[in-house]
Amino acid sequence: MTSRPTAADLAAAKDRTIPDVVPPRGGVLLCGINPGLYSAVTGFHFARPGNRFWPALHRSGFTDRLLGPAEQHLLPSYGLGITNLAARATAQAAELTAEELAEGGALLEAFVARHTPRVVAILGVTAYRTAFGRRSARIGA
Repeated sequence: MTSRPTAADLAAAKDRTIPDVVPPRGGVLLCGINPGLYSAVTGFHFARPGNRFWPALHRSGFTDRLLGPAEQHLLPSYGLGITNLAARATAQAAELTAEELAEGGALLEAFVARHTPRVVAILGVTAYRTAFGRRSARIGA
């Protein structure tokens, strides 16, 4: 898609999914909460203009240059992958149920067992707490 999604595009994207970007074995798996509607329209993770994910990935030294969402296919060459706790797209993460997040936690554990990343980073402490039943979990390094 070359133009910004319309309101109708965004509404039609509700509940869509985006394929995972699988990290190489021993890599780093970045796990979002769930795709936003903008991402679901484009098919790319963290696609909304102004999203801080891609600049943060570069500034933290994970990539040698700023990548854009359409370049997510390059992430495995950097030792990285992306998945989500809940697969379905919503306008806000608050639309997800605790049951969906818990189910997503179990699915994430299976994904990790299958693909064996060295590190898994959950990008959302509140979702992590709900998905894994760890109410007192704190943000880590």
